[in-house]
Amino acid sequence: MDLDGARILVVGATGVLGRRLCERLAGRTRQIVVTGRSAAAAEDVRRELGLLAAHALDLVDHDAVAEVVRRAAEELGGLDAVVIATGVAAFGPAAEEDEAVVEELFEVNALGPMALVRAALPHLSDGGAVAVLTGVVAELPLAGMAAYAASKAAMASWLGSLRRELRRRRIAVVDARLPHMDTGLVDRALAGLPPRLPPGHDVDDALAALERGLERGVHEVRVG
Repeated sequence: MDLDGARILVVGATGVLGRRLCERLAGRTRQIVVTGRSAAAAEDVRRELGLLAAHALDLVDHDAVAEVVRRAAEELGGLDAVVIATGVAAFGPAAEEDEAVVEELFEVNALGPMALVRAALPHLSDGGAVAVLTGVVAELPLAGMAAYAASKAAMASWLGSLRRELRRRRIAVVDARLPHMDTGLVDRALAGLPPRLPPGHDVDDALAALERGLERGVHEVRVG
């Protein structure tokens, strides 16, 4: 797809990766609607980058998800791409995981994004794209992050099925399996302490790969 002038919904634009991605995309198009858990933070991103609109959105609220997607599609006059850059982490032995934490991991990392993509599909133009940041954890479940990895793996598997179902519409379904980056995500974990991790990959390098992946319609984005 051509990103120049594209109509894009970026979910999770107030996080480190989401905001940096918006900064990159703003050089190609200002037809971008952004969301974040905080309405004020989302509006700050919109105003500072000169984007079209901003909305508060908590992916756990599926009714709100459908409404925000509808409003974004109305503001943009349709959607050419949807990028989901949200996520939460949690750490600790699988046998000791808290049920509430596990439920939130799956809501934010899998069920919420699935609901959002479903809501967006009727508005998404043929030849467009859906991209979700799953991360390498989706295929590399390390000790101490069982539920976190499982939630990301569930999302990745769902995207794989969706990709096959959307072939006739030529909609690219991009699974961004980006490496560990120093975005502060692990420091905001819902529970537990992260295992020892390698140095974080360069954020701009990873997002440049995602940008290329959107344009080329690749199945997966990998770097490092």
